[in-house]
Amino acid sequence: MSTRAVSRARRRLFGEPERTAIDASRAALLVLTVAFAGVYATGTEPSLRTQMLVYLVGMVALNLPHGGYEHFSNLRRRGLPFGARYVGLYLAFVVGFVGVFVVAPMPALALAFGTAVAKGGNGDLHVMDALVGTDHLVSRPQRALAALVRGGAVMIVPAVAWTETFYGFTGYMLNVFDGSLVGPAASSPEAFTTALGAAYGLGVLLHLGGGLATGGGVTRSWVLDAAETLLLVGYFVFVPVVIAIGLYFPLWYSLRQSARSMVVEEARPSRTEGVSVVMAWGVLVVGALVTASVASALWLVAPNPLAGGSLLPGAVAFYTIFVCIIALPHVVVGEWLDFGRGIWYVP
Repeated sequence: MSTRAVSRARRRLFGEPERTAIDASRAALLVLTVAFAGVYATGTEPSLRTQMLVYLVGMVALNLPHGGYEHFSNLRRRGLPFGARYVGLYLAFVVGFVGVFVVAPMPALALAFGTAVAKGGNGDLHVMDALVGTDHLVSRPQRALAALVRGGAVMIVPAVAWTETFYGFTGYMLNVFDGSLVGPAASSPEAFTTALGAAYGLGVLLHLGGGLATGGGVTRSWVLDAAETLLLVGYFVFVPVVIAIGLYFPLWYSLRQSARSMVVEEARPSRTEGVSVVMAWGVLVVGALVTASVASALWLVAPNPLAGGSLLPGAVAFYTIFVCIIALPHVVVGEWLDFGRGIWYVP
């Protein structure tokens, strides 16, 4: 029986797993949003220690392996010369970004936050292309705004809703490299955050209003886009920022990217044939060793790996910096410079 025939039989028996994954991502964020809204209605709040533990479990145990899988899925069967250039560029960006953190921590952190916005937004846009629908996004500026709004929810909304905690952990992250907040974020954090939130709110209105105007009215793709966008905003408003970011990537980003991968492999199954278990295992082991090496090198060059604080907040700060450093080439090399396919490929 052919690969396509097996896939069709599986779908008839079990349904469409990629749709199930998308539904699960929505359900997970909705449940967390409602649950924490209920928690605050009772006047309680989880301790910061609990929040940091949830963050580390979500980001280290649940999400980090998916980043390696994205690269493996993108590189397999594309040949050694391409793979070597890809890895070389990736490592060059890592080294360069570490250097920027050493020399100018504040601009480097701003670039890192921008990378998180780009990763969340552009990744989500490609999931929409594959599974949700983007018929209402008829121009490149609309698509760019959609990515900015989706990704902006990850950084801008929690900065507005959880200003004190957000800036507190920003300070911890800067302390890893002896940096400190400067500019409007330091001199007038409330005013700066309010202006940022107002700009983001305008972006949401323009995104949803533009899609409604150019997409032919209230279409299915627009309704789903609006619902998911508002869900993301609500999630980052009600869920404490440390937990929200820690669980967003495994429960939303990674789960939805896995669903997109299922669609891609269904459309082009020949790309996955012929990859042995040993080869796949070897690639993932090498990737894990490289990742560990980057973390170790970062620990050695950082003046204050634990941000000069206690173990738990220091571990959160260090790991977040580490994730930021590997996320930049993840987006730039893994997607923007890979014109042939990219980590968010949709045929």
